[in-house]
Amino acid sequence: MTSQETVRESKHKLAVLSNINLNFVIRKLKKEFDVYDAEGYGNELGTLLNPASSYYSAAPEVAFLVMDLAELSGQDVEPEASFDRIRSWFQTVESVLKSGTVYYISDAYFWNPQLGSFPYDLTIQKAEAFYHECLSELFERHENVRILPVSALIRRIGEERAFSLKMWYLGKILYSNEMQGELADLIAGMMRTEFRVPKKVLAVDLDNTLWGGLAGERDHQEIRLSEDHEGLAYKNAQRVLKQMKDAGVLLAIVSKNNEADAVEILEHHPHMALQKADFAAIRINWNTKDLNLREIAAELNLGLDSFVFWDDQPAERQLIREVLPQVEVPEFPEQPEELAGALTAVYNTYFRKARITSEDRSKTLQYAQNRERKALEDSASDFGTYLKNLEIRIEQCDPGKNTQRFLQLVNKTNQFNLTTKRYTLEELEGILGNASKRAFLFRLEDRFGEYGITGAAIVDLGGVPTIEEWVLSCRVMGKRVEYAILDRIEKCIRQEGYDRLRGIYIPTAKNEPVRDLYESCGFQKLEELSGTEKSVFEISLFNPCRQEYYVKWTDE
Repeated sequence: MTSQETVRESKHKLAVLSNINLNFVIRKLKKEFDVYDAEGYGNELGTLLNPASSYYSAAPEVAFLVMDLAELSGQDVEPEASFDRIRSWFQTVESVLKSGTVYYISDAYFWNPQLGSFPYDLTIQKAEAFYHECLSELFERHENVRILPVSALIRRIGEERAFSLKMWYLGKILYSNEMQGELADLIAGMMRTEFRVPKKVLAVDLDNTLWGGLAGERDHQEIRLSEDHEGLAYKNAQRVLKQMKDAGVLLAIVSKNNEADAVEILEHHPHMALQKADFAAIRINWNTKDLNLREIAAELNLGLDSFVFWDDQPAERQLIREVLPQVEVPEFPEQPEELAGALTAVYNTYFRKARITSEDRSKTLQYAQNRERKALEDSASDFGTYLKNLEIRIEQCDPGKNTQRFLQLVNKTNQFNLTTKRYTLEELEGILGNASKRAFLFRLEDRFGEYGITGAAIVDLGGVPTIEEWVLSCRVMGKRVEYAILDRIEKCIRQEGYDRLRGIYIPTAKNEPVRDLYESCGFQKLEELSGTEKSVFEISLFNPCRQEYYVKWTDE
């Protein structure tokens, strides 16, 4: 099933609010989504300010505010007057933001039909800059605000094709049919990004992929990698990969090569934009690439369905498609000059996230730290000694101050996930504000560095307290921290006066590793409440089972 088909089935709800006529955009989006049909245009603030409006009855999950800056500023190119209108608009929008909704706000492109082809001047430039400043500040302050890159779309199409003077004067339709079609596609793409599970690893070849030519054939100076001609095409491709890594994509090398020759280029070629440290895993050998991908998946503790394979050789791509169908294998461009654009498309198709967190940006560093942990484990006399030497510390965090990470954990974790229930932002906000619920969030670190916020749980206190959600990132699985976390949850619930605690396990294709977790911690299965699709377990909080763990709490 394609991502587009998935979105169609789920019928996610969206709204398009604007100060210009976007009826064509809305009609096109309705073919795929449940779209709120605004009553006209130009009253986006009135719609958002009125709690009794049909917009709130429709309850869109995502609202797209597509604003024309010339209209917003009152067709006024006087800087101060424009600034006042822009500032007031953003202040009003901020006052009506709802935690259960995601807001995409378009960036600015000032095209004023009243001026015709009058030269683009400094006053317009200032208005655009001020709008972007206000938008950036709103984006930084609110986790549920995104930026819709309409200006890049206009620049790509070109003003003459993007705008329609004739349609503007006929019906305040600013954009041409072509531009509105492209805008609808952009919005649809953002919707898919908002609700999909992105891939995690891009496994790349080296020869004729990261550089032109073959490592080891001649002195590495003959490799085509430079600041001009074909060499620049490969260097720009590396620059895109570097940006992907900085956005949270894990890069891995899977290459048939003499390791010494390839590493010589990686470490010493003067035009390498990527360094060895940018790769979370490296396999340079003569093994088959499917074997190397399996090894990397095991090393990173990720499923192969998290991988995308990027290789210039058709035979290698076909091998992976046949042997590892879980791995996505996009086609490789025919010409080097197409590489950077093709990699950008790979990022947008498989990896792009609606919002990049600090956790995402530090992923490659985290995997490098894992290699140090593995070396410590290999040198330890036994597993308990290794865990003691890790010096794991856990901090219990405030879920209300880390809502986006909490949401990401419960919606994206599959292996250590007892129920695999998914939540909307609004549902999670409701849980955090519910007196009969207790939410737990945990940050971990050890002697090598931060794991980040990697554990979350939700306990329902209605009746017998029940753990209805419990997830742990794969980064910390196998380190017995789950026993420390359960011990903390049990103590907190016992301190509130309860004498029992229940846990739920719902089996899925991926959470087999936690099937016996509750029973291993002393919980008894309640046969009368369990069924084929759900098991319920219970433990006495005055006689809990103690599993050994090696953890220090930061507040003890």
